[in-house]
Amino acid sequence: MFGACILVIDYSPHEMYIAIDTSTDTASLAIVEEGSIIAESTWRCGQDHTTQLLPALSNLLKQVGLDMKETMGIIIARGPGSYNGLRVGLSTAKGLAFSLEVPLVGISTLEAEAYQQAGRGPQVCAVFNAGRGEIAAAIYQLQGERWRQLLAEHITTLEALCSQVNAPTVFCGEFLPALAGELSSRLGDKAILVSPAGRLRRAGYLAELGLRRLNSRDYDDPATLQPLYLRAPAITIPKHHQ
Repeated sequence: MFGACILVIDYSPHEMYIAIDTSTDTASLAIVEEGSIIAESTWRCGQDHTTQLLPALSNLLKQVGLDMKETMGIIIARGPGSYNGLRVGLSTAKGLAFSLEVPLVGISTLEAEAYQQAGRGPQVCAVFNAGRGEIAAAIYQLQGERWRQLLAEHITTLEALCSQVNAPTVFCGEFLPALAGELSSRLGDKAILVSPAGRLRRAGYLAELGLRRLNSRDYDDPATLQPLYLRAPAITIPKHHQ
């Protein structure tokens, strides 16, 4: 795993869990059994989450000889991200949780992104493109075995974010290439940029975060869990023809 500091987690043995991330044009799935990630798939799906997600999950389960009915819990990346991707992922996760009668937990996509880089620097900042010249960002830190959030998920500008960075920071996220030059210019050595391979968001890390909550019985209610959009969707007002 890319630059990760793996925490010791009290997994329940002989149980299978599924992690789903459809937050952006990159989708990812992971299957955990007996405390180990036994299968993982990450691919560029564009906006085809609806047609690709369930077939991809079915194929992944088939590869490792498992049945959906063996699932003991669902972990879903709840955003921020694209409206379509989050809607498809969350509705699928809720449907599985209801039909299988298993617990569901939602994890911030920015947190899952940052967790891949845990231990690489004093703190980790995950960034996504929020459009309109803005970014979605959050900062996390690993202290010993404690993973904590330093700056909550929010919409900001690169200039404002850099003004809040006062220590060497690992920057990660799909949008990083577009920001790399300006981050280096503004922050110098304080900006630690993740390599292209390390920027690939993987559901295995989402699974680790989700399993910590599942094992402590910190579940979300499938009926009320909502995507973390950070910004309301744009509303197009239809034109009235006279």
